[in-house]
Amino acid sequence: MANFISMFRIMLAFVVVTMLFYWTAPIYWTAFFLTIIVIWMDGLDGFVARKFNEVSKFGAVLDILGDRIVENIFWITFLALGWLPVWVPIVVVTRGIITDGLRSVALEQGYTAFGSATMMTSKIGKFIVTSNFCRFSYAVLKAIAFCFLILAHHPSNLPNKEIINVIAYFSAYGAVIFCVLRGIPVIIESKRFFPKKA
Repeated sequence: MANFISMFRIMLAFVVVTMLFYWTAPIYWTAFFLTIIVIWMDGLDGFVARKFNEVSKFGAVLDILGDRIVENIFWITFLALGWLPVWVPIVVVTRGIITDGLRSVALEQGYTAFGSATMMTSKIGKFIVTSNFCRFSYAVLKAIAFCFLILAHHPSNLPNKEIINVIAYFSAYGAVIFCVLRGIPVIIESKRFFPKKA
């Protein structure tokens, strides 16, 4: 069930970003609310996995893949629509490739990105990368960025559009900074998986 939720979430995200190319008020409102659901499902798959004892390494990897696919297609779509500069998806995608590559090496050695077998060993690394607080904060920041970027470019003449615009771009750039900061500990702590030859 948890893995099904993860896969359904990915498919739903593709539907949402496709809708953004049809500039009508009803479609944009639908895309806005479906984006909230897509983001909410990020926590749902993990909850279901723990609730029904479906936690597995495959599920953990699928969860990370789902997160990566969803956030990348949103950032890239926002670029394609002209809402964000090119450096935003470049930074996010590059960071994702680096951290996921390093995590795959750790996975070969029996470690996971999160949970009891996490590859993170330092207190600061665990806090920034694996703590519920930082993971939740990053998810909320992305949620605000994605939803408010959609509202900022909504075809209707929404009230307080200037405030919506400020929130959209402040949270978007903040999410990118947070994304990079959460990748640094993964890079630093992955050194132990590449022992120097004598």
